[in-house]
Amino acid sequence: MSVLEIRQIGDPVLRSPASAVPLNDGTPDQRISQLIHNMDHTMEHVNGIGLAAPQVGVSLRIFTWHVEDSRGAVINPEITWSGSPSFVPRPEEEDADAVLREGCLSVPGGIYAPVERFPHAVLTGVGPDGESLRIEATGLLAACLQHELDHLDGKLFLDRLTGEHKKHAYRALRNGVMA
Repeated sequence: MSVLEIRQIGDPVLRSPASAVPLNDGTPDQRISQLIHNMDHTMEHVNGIGLAAPQVGVSLRIFTWHVEDSRGAVINPEITWSGSPSFVPRPEEEDADAVLREGCLSVPGGIYAPVERFPHAVLTGVGPDGESLRIEATGLLAACLQHELDHLDGKLFLDRLTGEHKKHAYRALRNGVMA
C-alpha cells in the first residue's frame, strides 16, 4: 500500500478530461486494481471522502469514495441525476438553512464553499472486480459522486461557485489563507 501524492490546483492533469479505462473482458488489470487500492489508502490517510485518479496524477476515469456507510470505487463511471440543482442541506445541523460546504484535497488552504448539486444521483460503472455497479444516492453521497465525476471531466468545485462565494474562494486561494 502506498500513499500517493495528491496533485494541487495548477497541475494540468486536473484540468484535462480523463481517458476511459480499457477493460479486458470487462475486468480491470492488476495495475488498475493496485491503483484503486492505493487511491483508497491515500483517501483514508488524508481523511478525504472521495478521490479521483487525476488527483493522483493518473488521467483515467476512476474514483473512490467513503461517505458515511457507503464505500467503493468505480471505473468508467456515468451519473444520471434528477431534481433541480440546489445547495445540499446539512440535516445534522440545528440551523434549518445550513448547507454543505464542499472542499477538495486538490485545493489547498482549507477553502470550503457551498456548491449547487443535484439532490439525487444514480452512479453506474464497473466495480474494482469487474462487476457492474449501480448506486442510488442522495445528500452528501450524491454531492460527493458528482464532485468526483467533475474531476474526471477536468473540473474543480471552484468552477461551480458563483457570486460572492466564488470571489471569496479565489481571493482566499490567492492569499493562501483559509476561507
